[in-house]
Amino acid sequence: MEKFKLEITHVCKQSGARLGILHTPHGSVETPMFMPVGTLATVKFVSPEELTDMQAGVILSNTYHLWLRPGEDIVKQAGGLHKFMNVQRPILTDSGGFQVFSLSDSRKISEEGVTFKNHLNGDTLFLTPEKSIQIQNDLGADIIMSFDECPPYPASYDYMKASVERTLRWAKRGKEAHQRSEDQALFGIVQGGEFEDLRKFSAESLVEMDFPGYSIGGTSVGETKETMYKMIDYSIKYLPEDKPRYLMGVGSVDAILEGILRGVDMFDCVLPTRIARHGTAMTSLGRVNIRNAQYERDFSTLDPECDCVTCKNYTRAYLRHLIKCNEGLGQRLLSIHNLRHLIRLTEMARVAIKEDRFLDFKNEYFERLGLNDKNARGF
Repeated sequence: MEKFKLEITHVCKQSGARLGILHTPHGSVETPMFMPVGTLATVKFVSPEELTDMQAGVILSNTYHLWLRPGEDIVKQAGGLHKFMNVQRPILTDSGGFQVFSLSDSRKISEEGVTFKNHLNGDTLFLTPEKSIQIQNDLGADIIMSFDECPPYPASYDYMKASVERTLRWAKRGKEAHQRSEDQALFGIVQGGEFEDLRKFSAESLVEMDFPGYSIGGTSVGETKETMYKMIDYSIKYLPEDKPRYLMGVGSVDAILEGILRGVDMFDCVLPTRIARHGTAMTSLGRVNIRNAQYERDFSTLDPECDCVTCKNYTRAYLRHLIKCNEGLGQRLLSIHNLRHLIRLTEMARVAIKEDRFLDFKNEYFERLGLNDKNARGF
């Protein structure tokens, strides 16, 4: 599709990490990038205008949840997600496939699709590859996802093999059902767990189907970071150089930088906003639990290196007061900060790639956060 293209502008001579521009029907954005997650057509506590101010490139929404509320027909009638949300930038919708994983207690997988229980009222729902694509066509995002199964970790080789083969059949069905290929880029999703041959089989089969972009799925579902990096390595070497690569559901600093090193262009995760709502900030010196008593009389800025509205205007003591009192403003301000922190991280990564020093940048950042220890917690 002519409206959608990844333009690689530079490859870091030191590390091989890539710098690019992703062209979409709703504008061009630089890669690598972190994408805020707006499950119900909203990034919790953050307005579209604030997302613009923090230089967010692409915004995510969730097919399964929007199918239930308000319904894809209402979003379509509104003119699509862009008009419904008042967002003037690219949007990506997932396929509902992650709910196959997260709602495992109430679903049944068959060749035709997945039977769910509606988590809101208990009604029985049935989602197929064709239905997932139809919903996403109606939602109108720039980038949409193939319907897949995100298998649990760990899973046996036989289970994973059968799952990968079915997911590939679903990908083919979804591609055939796609009605808006001229203005919506449908990505294939590489699965295969920790098994190198299955990752290779999945990636090569999807590339043969010729999708406009490719996602690496099945990561960040309980495996160690070391295992996750192997999953990326096992997948990415079989994906085309000239198409975008999206690592799904990953939002810690170390995993983002390790992903960029391996050639990933796009990342998303609910992590920054989820931990913000519980009082945790991601800073240039590591995570800060603002609830801690040590910040009660701390009138310094949350992160002196950050340029977000929170750090420019409010102290740690005030943020602690808001969170301790369960005030929505505190959750908003920490959410804005955490999102800007990861967006700014990818901005700095892009500069380092352009200057052919990404490996130095990553190592220095890890050193500062104490992440060179393999047992260190990701920040």
